[in-house]
Amino acid sequence: MAIHFSLPLICCAASTCCANAQHAQPFSTIPAGTYTIGQKNHQLNPLRKVKIDSFAIATTELTNALFEQFVNTTGYITDAEKLKNAMVFEPGLEEFRWKEDSTAYWRFPNGIANGGIEHKMNHPVTTISYQDALAYCAWAKVRLPSLDEWEIASRAQSKDTYFWGDDKTAIVDYANIWHGRNHLEADSSDGFMYTAPVASFKPNQLGLYDMYGNVFEFCEGKLANSKGKKNIVHARGGSWWCSKNACNFYNSVDIGRVHRRASFSNQGFRVVKP
Repeated sequence: MAIHFSLPLICCAASTCCANAQHAQPFSTIPAGTYTIGQKNHQLNPLRKVKIDSFAIATTELTNALFEQFVNTTGYITDAEKLKNAMVFEPGLEEFRWKEDSTAYWRFPNGIANGGIEHKMNHPVTTISYQDALAYCAWAKVRLPSLDEWEIASRAQSKDTYFWGDDKTAIVDYANIWHGRNHLEADSSDGFMYTAPVASFKPNQLGLYDMYGNVFEFCEGKLANSKGKKNIVHARGGSWWCSKNACNFYNSVDIGRVHRRASFSNQGFRVVKP
């Protein structure tokens, strides 16, 4: 399980660059209304009804290509590059164990020794912090989804744990996750050991891809029981690392937590139009 933090936000000097980034992805509009979210007796996400305004959410997670456009235009330097604190994974580590790699950042999400993203520009950007995500959003004139918005989009009107129902085995059609019994040996049984190109699996009923698996997605806001915890942010949907035996967060209910400045190789985001 993973998650990430804050610096001065960078704005694009050329407004056309920001506009291009904002419209580079297709979006799906979620209508205003009252929605049921959460789950009965869930500690962090109790069953409740929430009322929201209409919003438009990107159909895919933000890609390396779009984040590169931001970096090339602004010269932005990520937290992982400055703090040298990125956490990466390699098969053989025990459950929930990650290792720090000072060479890892978004261009080399698993460390320089494991190669870069030259042939993975359509994969979700990873190894970035919450602050890095906010910086991109400020430049592109978009924002992160709220915790409630993410769940509403993820559920696609379903009241079950998964947007297709409660059959856990159907996850193979919809998400890039870890299918191995543990993480001691590599698992590429679904075609990918780490991230997959966005939209490689089936979308939910709203046309949103990778709401589960691939990478955890940062969300805005905090939980009712998180008052005062300014260094904690939240992410949802699980990742390529998550398995049924470890971090089973690839669903519409669970909420992950991480430090605002942390950068993991299974952490990314999708955006919402203001």
